[in-house]
Amino acid sequence: MKLLVIEDEESLLQSIVEYFRQEDFLCEGAGSYRQGIEKMQDFQYDCIILDINLPGGSGLELLKYLRKNKKSEGVIIISARSSLDDKIAGLDLGADDYLTKPFHLSELFARVKSLIRRQYASGSDTLEISHMKVNLLLKTVEWDGKQVVLTKNEYDLLLFMLTNKNRVVSRQAIAEHIYGEETDNLASFDFVYSHVKNLKKKMKEKGCGDLLETVYGLGYKLSI
Repeated sequence: MKLLVIEDEESLLQSIVEYFRQEDFLCEGAGSYRQGIEKMQDFQYDCIILDINLPGGSGLELLKYLRKNKKSEGVIIISARSSLDDKIAGLDLGADDYLTKPFHLSELFARVKSLIRRQYASGSDTLEISHMKVNLLLKTVEWDGKQVVLTKNEYDLLLFMLTNKNRVVSRQAIAEHIYGEETDNLASFDFVYSHVKNLKKKMKEKGCGDLLETVYGLGYKLSI
């Protein structure tokens, strides 16, 4: 799962980013309005943790930008503002949740997991499509009841393709989802081919056939 934290308090930003990275999330940070909107424009995330008071602009304006451009990221507002009017304003603009500072990181983590379950598995811990079952909490994959052992990158790739099923996804989009802002430092996206090849091989061994289709010149498509 890929998260973006937009928070101007450096110590809190680093604490959140480090916490989620320890939980095997790909988590990036932004400390201002400008940095936040640049990352929103350049990358796609599963969830954005968003402060309201930011240098250079309001987090609510970033939320307006997301919804105006029909971007599907889930949004959890974190703010020192605890008034009912502020909460209503954020939720009315399209936020999925609102958490008042100070808070425990474990509570934020629980809310992120709950949001992801609502987004991808209709509130369940398990995503089931065809003969495939993905446990979002345990990060396990089964096909016809047989466990498929995947690396972290292969699991992230599979989940990304499942959430984009029946759509062609470019190698660059896959690279950005797996490695985030580090993608800018990569010489090529050839490693994506290796991840796709390994994932296809492991899934075929469990009897699921050609799960991922290569669309030459464009990328890959998962049809299920």
